[in-house]
Amino acid sequence: MSPLTRVERIALAITCVVAIVAGVAHYGRWPSLTTFAIATLALATLAWVVSLATEQVGEHLGPSATGLLQASVGNLPELFVVVFALRAGEHVVAQSAIVGSLFANSLLVLGFVIIVGALRGDGRVMRFDPKITKDVATLLFVCLFIIVLVGLSLSRNDAASHHVKAISVIAAVLLLTVYLTWVVPHVRGGLRPTTNAARLGLPIAVTLLVAAGVAAGFVSDWFVAALAPAIAQLHVSQAFAGLVIVAIAGNAVENVVAVRFAAKGQADLAISVVVSSVAQIAAFLFPLLVLVSLALHTQLTFSLSPIYIGALAVSAITVWQTTEDGEGRTYEGWALIVIYAILAVITLYE
Repeated sequence: MSPLTRVERIALAITCVVAIVAGVAHYGRWPSLTTFAIATLALATLAWVVSLATEQVGEHLGPSATGLLQASVGNLPELFVVVFALRAGEHVVAQSAIVGSLFANSLLVLGFVIIVGALRGDGRVMRFDPKITKDVATLLFVCLFIIVLVGLSLSRNDAASHHVKAISVIAAVLLLTVYLTWVVPHVRGGLRPTTNAARLGLPIAVTLLVAAGVAAGFVSDWFVAALAPAIAQLHVSQAFAGLVIVAIAGNAVENVVAVRFAAKGQADLAISVVVSSVAQIAAFLFPLLVLVSLALHTQLTFSLSPIYIGALAVSAITVWQTTEDGEGRTYEGWALIVIYAILAVITLYE
């Protein structure tokens, strides 16, 4: 089993240094723009570390299990950001951040992955196992079903609309049970024997992946904190900050990892990383945060504004229609990105 190359070892050392400096800048109250720049660099380097570690784990496990593991680590920034926002009473930022993560992964990241994968694939077509995306569509539609029902109840101001918090808690518990019944066979079915291509042992690769993911969570929080003054100066809405800025920053890991796999022709692994993240946000992270918020100053529910409910419905249908045949073309990826861009523009004026 060959060790990491010299370039990879140097890159790992640089990542450690930059992440430490980002922490010093944050807690030392350096100028916001300086802290923001350092945190951005730290996120980029940490994303590369996660990419490296995930690739090594992928040599030991199948695409499904690897994508789920990477998504679990890559979604830590969203968890931290939403919890911090709810604790501070920033309900709009917290809610738009979690919803924005769904949009960022299912539209923006998936769009880039399909474009890169199509350019890399035979006949300018990205081909992947359609089974990878079918389960995710189901989980996304279940989450959407809950959100739509709550939205309809509130719009009619019926009796159930006065119990949204209780309904959200019950729905969160039930949604988590659906996720658990999916995730166990999903991981078991994706396992495969160890290959000789792995350069790192499985324990070392997993440790590196978890460490980089946790560090990315902290750095993402520092990034958002440094960006807050700029948001105020630019008069950007809280919805735009949460839905676009925080979501993109929190999903930087998935952006780099998935696109890198697509560029290397590892279509199944690239798609698995993205769709596993979407599944986790919709059926695990969102309901988990609803339950966690019970102990915080502000409670998170499944109640969303009509524009986000409509956008989620269109996104779910578009993602399902784009991936159900196991093929992705450049124009399809670009269509997903355009949908995300239009949504971002609308939230800018919210």
